[in-house]
Amino acid sequence: MIPATHYNGHAVAILGLGRSGLSAARALKAGGATPVCWDDNENSLSAAEEEGFLIANLHEGRVWEEHDFKVLILSPGIPHLYPQVNPIVRLAWKYGVPVDNDVGLFLAAIDELPEEEVGDEPEFVDMPAIVCITGSNGKSTVTALVHHILSKAGRNVQMGGNIGRGVLDLDPPRRDEIYVLELSSYQTELASTLTCDIGAFLNFSPDHYDRHGGRGGYFAAKRRLFEFAVSAVIGIDEDEGFFVHNSLLDRDVEYEDDGRVTAITANPDFCAGKSRVVVGLDHLAAELETGQSERLDLADLANLRGAHNRQNCATAFAICRKLEVPVNDILSGLKTFTGLPHRMEQVGQLGKISFVNDSKATNVESAAKALGAYENIYWIAGGQGKEGGLDGLKDYLPNVKKAYLIGETASQFAGLLGDAPHEMAGTLERAIALAMQDADADEQASVILLAPACASFDQFPSFEHRGDAFRAQVLALLNKDK
Repeated sequence: MIPATHYNGHAVAILGLGRSGLSAARALKAGGATPVCWDDNENSLSAAEEEGFLIANLHEGRVWEEHDFKVLILSPGIPHLYPQVNPIVRLAWKYGVPVDNDVGLFLAAIDELPEEEVGDEPEFVDMPAIVCITGSNGKSTVTALVHHILSKAGRNVQMGGNIGRGVLDLDPPRRDEIYVLELSSYQTELASTLTCDIGAFLNFSPDHYDRHGGRGGYFAAKRRLFEFAVSAVIGIDEDEGFFVHNSLLDRDVEYEDDGRVTAITANPDFCAGKSRVVVGLDHLAAELETGQSERLDLADLANLRGAHNRQNCATAFAICRKLEVPVNDILSGLKTFTGLPHRMEQVGQLGKISFVNDSKATNVESAAKALGAYENIYWIAGGQGKEGGLDGLKDYLPNVKKAYLIGETASQFAGLLGDAPHEMAGTLERAIALAMQDADADEQASVILLAPACASFDQFPSFEHRGDAFRAQVLALLNKDK
């Protein structure tokens, strides 16, 4: 845990007592503050009370009058402005109390770390390097990939944020520490500070519009990270990323390209002469601030299939080069990366049939990437729909041999598929059984792919539960066949 000392001696209001809220309460208490906690969920309140935290109903104005709160710490999962103003946030506004989140607390705590003497000599611990990664798709993969490469290269590195451990649950830094953080728009939109050494913007596609008041609000939440980043790696193949990249270029003609911002692109015509990594079908071609041209062969990366994973590799490569990791160490890390659960996860093989769990494909764009990475697909799709419709999947339907539709959006998917072979399966369990039956009769090598293009909440608590259910049933089939 990293103590948050900024509010030492003061009362701090905390709304939301999930993972990030409780870790914030612990860090603030360790830093000398008095957390005053609330959650509308009684079980969460009980858990906090058992830890000895002060509980008070923050919906009541008298609580704000009794405590001279210096800040309200809001859990990222709680909407504060859209689709409507949270009533407790409105009380904070009324009483002139700033609103922050655990990411803002973490970065302030890192900035306030004391210099420490090491051994007998007056040698001081270096400030840790902080890498923050955001984007619509691929954040978790890139974060885990950078962490893996740095670990394999022998660097002191910790990973957290929207993946793994909460930011305030991370350990205090060791010498030359690197923190690699995945940050969602829910985290970047509200953090009081987002100062980092390297900020990465992967891509941009429709998501979370209700939370951010539309496309512009969603983009603004992502863009905030780059108001504070010392250096940046920006995917520029969508207009929003191209805009962010251009806004960061040095306007001083004496320093026309100092390499502070590196572009990631599949188009060799973009940003020629600037610091960039161009993504090819099976390689990366980098022209970085070192003035050197570097090339990396990606042909053998079985666990990082598809054009989107080539982009992920390019981003991780650029970040690690900024951290002075040798090219050979980066390539070694890429080759040994096993991927993440629920993200084009290779669950198993039964004869000529492969089973792939991409339950994390909760929107059209991420599902399209999975459909583009395979051929002869028996596709399990559907769930709770999101904004924007399904038109973005049409170009990938030639790769689909047959679709099995589940959840609330089954009829919507049927409309998209038209005369293409499909079946209304209803449940994931039945979809797997039907797909297995059809794929088994197919003479060609095939893939049974779970890439729902939808949220899971109509039938499962989370995409992880949905992916776990897929994996469990597939493994049961594989074990039965032994």
